[in-house]
Amino acid sequence: MKYILLFIGSFILYNGAIAAQEDYTTLQKKMVEEQIKARGVADPPTLLAMLGVPRHEFVPEEVKPYAYSDGPLPIGNGQTISQPYIVAFMTEALQLKKSDRVLEIGTGSGYQAAVLAKIVDSVYTIEIVENLALEAEKRLKALHYDNVMVRAGDGYHGWPEKAPFDAVMVTAGAETIPQDLIDQLKIGGRLIIPVGPHNGIRQLMLLIKKKNRIVKKSLMAVRFVPFTRKD
Repeated sequence: MKYILLFIGSFILYNGAIAAQEDYTTLQKKMVEEQIKARGVADPPTLLAMLGVPRHEFVPEEVKPYAYSDGPLPIGNGQTISQPYIVAFMTEALQLKKSDRVLEIGTGSGYQAAVLAKIVDSVYTIEIVENLALEAEKRLKALHYDNVMVRAGDGYHGWPEKAPFDAVMVTAGAETIPQDLIDQLKIGGRLIIPVGPHNGIRQLMLLIKKKNRIVKKSLMAVRFVPFTRKD
């Protein structure tokens, strides 16, 4: 009887885990259909990446039930994981190719880096909060995102020894656009960054580096945690 009860208990736990995974899969598909495609994101690689990255693996245990909700979520240290639509919108806006090398400033939990990694050749991501960087690196390795390199540090000056990049994504709100990030773009490279006053509404800006000029385009009003720097 004891062994039968142990077996039944294990069976219930196993099937509960399967049910939870199926629920996450359903929620993820619904997220892509209702929050992302319905708002106009149509780039196939972006949509496949949003379907392929398990967002619930990138949030703290206490907010996992809300992992596929339509909004940002706290990840600790005063930081957040961005709203799924914003992640998809910014990814699509960079017009990424499989061969691209991308720099991300603001790793957070590693979710955006994982989305990028599904699309491009390699991702270099910098996080100023050291424990977040270490946790993101561990998480990304455990989930086999082997084309993501994580660095703990100040992202304001980019990652010069790995430059030039085909695209740069900044996932924190800056008051001005760091020149070093523009300098580290290839000709034809794209930079997306929220720009505006501290703690205010910012404009999501897309910059394209031409041979003799920088083309700037304002995409939408957004709210982001501030782009912090080391003293």
